[in-house]
Amino acid sequence: MPTIEISGLGKSYGRFDAVRDVTFAVEPGRVVGLLGPNGAGKTTTLHVLLGLASATTGTATFGGRAYADLAHPERIVGALLDAGGLHPGRTGRDHLRVLAAAGHLPVQRVDDVLALVGMTPAADRRVRTYSLGMRQRVGLAAALLGDPEVLVLDEPANGLDPAGMRWLRDLLRRFADDGGAVLLASHVLPEVSQVADDLVVMGQGQVVAAGALDDLVTDRSLEDYYLDLTATTEGVR
Repeated sequence: MPTIEISGLGKSYGRFDAVRDVTFAVEPGRVVGLLGPNGAGKTTTLHVLLGLASATTGTATFGGRAYADLAHPERIVGALLDAGGLHPGRTGRDHLRVLAAAGHLPVQRVDDVLALVGMTPAADRRVRTYSLGMRQRVGLAAALLGDPEVLVLDEPANGLDPAGMRWLRDLLRRFADDGGAVLLASHVLPEVSQVADDLVVMGQGQVVAAGALDDLVTDRSLEDYYLDLTATTEGVR
């Protein structure tokens, strides 16, 4: 069974269909790049998957179970949707300690993930002094806190410099190579092309292409493929 399985997913707000009949899967050991222009339905899909919105039709599950039905979700799924959710008066270390306590996780994991994301030297500084890239690293540390099997990430490269992007790429590749599954929504196409095994491209709330990256992108760049594919579906919804 796929680690993430989204089947016939639809989400409507009144008469507006944010997503329609979205179907794809993320297998263990794979990084799936979720692409699409603004308003394509990517964020809505992630919100339903993570239990932040209810599906109108279809299902979005982890190992066959909805997020709300996971007994210890932090040990199954690590998510980063917005690095802006950090309290400016807390230190990075204290932010992670609060999350560890709430999830009944060992406090040692805080030091482990701080080291993993390269934030140990700045761990005791107030979040208000962090750059966007540093906030992103703390957000990734929070996603990794429960030593999860799955990562669901929305624009994790925001604010990262070139060295940070390379670090992120290596981190995600190691995570997948160790058997984890990664669903990565991003507009940074060069980074996606270097780390993704598979692609799911959305446009106007629907999946317009899905498959192995090497099969979809053969004789041109991912950017050219993406722009050609979405030329007729782009637009704010």
